[in-house]
Amino acid sequence: MNDVCVRLAGVSKKYPHFQLENISLELPVGSILGFIGANGAGKSTTIRILMGLVHQDKGSVEVLGHAMPSGQVAAKQEIGFVSEDMRLYGAATLAWHMAFIESIYPAWNQPYAEVLLRRFDLKPQQKIKGLSHGQRVKAALLLALARQPRLLILDEPTTGLDPVARREVLAELIAVLADEERTILFSSHNTLDVEQISDRIAFIDRGRIIAFDDKEALLDRWRRLRLVLPPRGALPQLPGIVEVGGSDRLPVLTTSQFDARVVSLCQDRGATVQAVDPMTLEEIFVANVQSRRELQPA
Repeated sequence: MNDVCVRLAGVSKKYPHFQLENISLELPVGSILGFIGANGAGKSTTIRILMGLVHQDKGSVEVLGHAMPSGQVAAKQEIGFVSEDMRLYGAATLAWHMAFIESIYPAWNQPYAEVLLRRFDLKPQQKIKGLSHGQRVKAALLLALARQPRLLILDEPTTGLDPVARREVLAELIAVLADEERTILFSSHNTLDVEQISDRIAFIDRGRIIAFDDKEALLDRWRRLRLVLPPRGALPQLPGIVEVGGSDRLPVLTTSQFDARVVSLCQDRGATVQAVDPMTLEEIFVANVQSRRELQPA
């Protein structure tokens, strides 16, 4: 059995004012990819290519063993998609939507759908047009999850949700992760949500993948070092420095290649290491993007 759920190799797509360039990703079965980028970075374009909605100009795409876009009909039987701006039929009830999806997808799990109704506090006889934004997102998530798809693609699903709705949605996604055969791609610019549930991280900026790694490895490598330099002391040359802040005597260095040797290098050069601070995923993303944009301005 193929242990790769999603494979993109050298994928490019050119538009008049934007270009997706040489995107290469492999997502193993059972993994959770946090796909992070600012608005307009290329997240949605990549997802549309994965779904077969947009045809790539170059490169190859394979989803659940199917070449895309030619195999999209078969692939979509096992793909669940949720977006914060999904449009359901406003005049129809949630129960109507559930029956409609059940009639199309044989894997529909009605007992699980009823569990989700209770967890999300949704009323099946309520019309979609009467639901709040958060309720509509939860309804779309229910319709996707109860199909039990092998691949779940989430495009900014928590955008605009109130704190309670966000917690409910994330809690259910975490519960879904207990299924080791389920693969999730979580696209968002909300790094806090991504950090909670993902085991792999990809950063995209200006149509290019600028980082792709195991989440824990990424968090372990990035650190901020707060130093005290002696009078007329020179800034130590350290590996992976992407940002220098602070003052001449009290510099703050951001490195993407931290390990125990970094502290020894600082001390060997006469610097006192006041603190080694871990960084959040958001801080890492911002530092990564800013350093690359300084080297490669638009």
